[in-house]
Amino acid sequence: MRAQESIRWDHSVKFFQDRKRSGERVVSLTAYDFPSARLLDEAGVDIVLVGDSLGMVVLGYEDTTAVTMEEMCHHTRAAARGVERAMVLGDLPFGSYETPEEAVQNARRLVAAGADAVKLEGGIAVLPEVEAIIADGIPFVGHIGMLPQHVREEGGYKKKGKSEAGRARIIADAEALDAAGACALVLESIISPVAAEVTHAVDAITIGIGSGHCCDGQVLVLHDLLGSFPWFRPGFVRPRADFAGETLRAVRAYAHAVRETGNPNEGLP
Repeated sequence: MRAQESIRWDHSVKFFQDRKRSGERVVSLTAYDFPSARLLDEAGVDIVLVGDSLGMVVLGYEDTTAVTMEEMCHHTRAAARGVERAMVLGDLPFGSYETPEEAVQNARRLVAAGADAVKLEGGIAVLPEVEAIIADGIPFVGHIGMLPQHVREEGGYKKKGKSEAGRARIIADAEALDAAGACALVLESIISPVAAEVTHAVDAITIGIGSGHCCDGQVLVLHDLLGSFPWFRPGFVRPRADFAGETLRAVRAYAHAVRETGNPNEGLP
């Protein structure tokens, strides 16, 4: 496991800058625990995102707005223990960055828990908080387009950038975050032409999720990729495994063996 002191601001910035210049796509997935993060790191993923999506796929909340700072720090510590090589990116949860001072305080908590960089949602509206985090020497990643922490006030998950006004807001947010010094921007559920426009307009790398293939990289929730959360699946995700089905099969076989023979290994080679 890596030492806490190995985390460096310069390392984080250089990673993003080098990828933008080289054109090499950035691979990111979420992880919320030690074994998942370790497997992602061993598989060669570039960025392990400890996202507040854990509220739904791990903690069973209706959406991300119930996730607390304590929960984010807990899961960031767990995931960071499994990562030797990849960058660990931690989400600031809903309500944790109401002021610049609060944003810095909680960003420091995520870094202390093992994050190499922090992310929060919004553009121009949260610029004072973003600037305070960056001024404190903490690598920052923006998140624009569809904002899950605002899902309740927006009445659901909606594609962004369809209207000219929507496109203009996205471009303005992206350019403001880029000028402030964001290392990267997550573009969520933005129509592909607008995501491509943002990617070409900013120096920061863009990491898409449901925003087409023109971004500098992509991120998905690991549970969606593996098919381990069958109760909800975004329309833009095609699972590459069926962990939910395999889990049901294995548990039912185990239960049958125990009930019939008392031997949990009955029927295995």
